[in-house]
Amino acid sequence: MQVLKHPEANNNPKDPRNREVVFPGYDIQDGNLATPINSSPIVRAYINALPAYRAGLSPLRRGLEVGMAHGYWIFGPFAKLGPLRDTDIANLAGLLSTIGLIVISTLTLSLYASSNPPGPTVTITTPNPPDTFQSEHGWNEYASGFLIGGMGGAALAYFLLNNIALFKNFTSGL
Repeated sequence: MQVLKHPEANNNPKDPRNREVVFPGYDIQDGNLATPINSSPIVRAYINALPAYRAGLSPLRRGLEVGMAHGYWIFGPFAKLGPLRDTDIANLAGLLSTIGLIVISTLTLSLYASSNPPGPTVTITTPNPPDTFQSEHGWNEYASGFLIGGMGGAALAYFLLNNIALFKNFTSGL
């Protein structure tokens, strides 16, 4: 354990700056330090609940969840901030642009898988990384799920945005 004291605290034990504690992680050369942020239980629970680190998921399911989220949120900037934003086909252009980016991202995931990447690193926030990302097969299965989920998320966002008037009618009672 290493206690780092603030230089202006003058060794006063009641000064809150003297309670700043940083513990070296597994290898101090990696810069893996246990700070009050990354080693707090709430942050560790949040990180380990993400699809990339959640225990018990198949690579396909991980890719589906990550792809669905990305397809859904990438659609908005393409549709509402793209060059065709003031036209009748803005939503369609956003959908096609999102699908294009998802396909490119899937290809890059597959290329990364074929490069024989290193296994996942054990860190303070993720002490038990999944075995999914230790083989080319796992990465390719993840990429397949990402492609399907990304296109599904983009299609869902397109459907919701194109039918927003219908949903407004449901809520207004007409």
